[in-house]
Amino acid sequence: MESGFTASITDNAMGLLAFQGHECIEELGLSARADQVLIHLNTFHTKSDLDEILTSCERLGIRSILAVSGDGSPRLPKLSPSDVEAKGTASVTSVELTRYILKHYPSFSVGVAFNPYEPVEHEFEKMKRKLDAGASFVITQPLIEQNPVTDRLLDEYPDLHVTVEAWMSKKLFLLSDVVGYPIPEDAAFDPIETLRELRALYPACGYYLSLLGFKTQYHIIEEMAAARKEESE
Repeated sequence: MESGFTASITDNAMGLLAFQGHECIEELGLSARADQVLIHLNTFHTKSDLDEILTSCERLGIRSILAVSGDGSPRLPKLSPSDVEAKGTASVTSVELTRYILKHYPSFSVGVAFNPYEPVEHEFEKMKRKLDAGASFVITQPLIEQNPVTDRLLDEYPDLHVTVEAWMSKKLFLLSDVVGYPIPEDAAFDPIETLRELRALYPACGYYLSLLGFKTQYHIIEEMAAARKEESE
């Protein structure tokens, strides 16, 4: 928090049941700065749990939600269309979740995900529906180089706040699972240098640091942020 970064807290990642971000914040007696905490919220909840999470986040002063369809498992319940007052759909996605949040909890700023590795026109059609539902910012799937689909997103929505996800782990096999195509295990990859290149390519974007190594990388990230702040001043 003191370094000026945002803590982005996932919601039952990989479909594994876990304590919610707001529960950890309350249990540890932490102070959630409104502009420095991002809570992910997916569709694998009961209606009562969904409202409890949103009410608790409001009470804690959290104002940013990332709405995602999410990873499911047999252990997790799934919202039904009637739970979020959705019509004309058989299942709840981030579109219906975004619309419900903004209707009943208008104090939140709601963001959504953008996957440049999906079929392009299908992903842009989904993005339009997400934005029509009220989403105000976007976080991409991980990038390790300039991406033409992300370039198109920035061109088509120049006023949209886009955060680029940067892959900070050298374990490229994990990234292969995320993007859906194989990346050679012996591919040369320096996460810090790649982040520097992405910042040069997308200077107007925010950055989401995925699998950041706090022991080996965090001090470098702090130095990079401090240097950029000096340059801007």
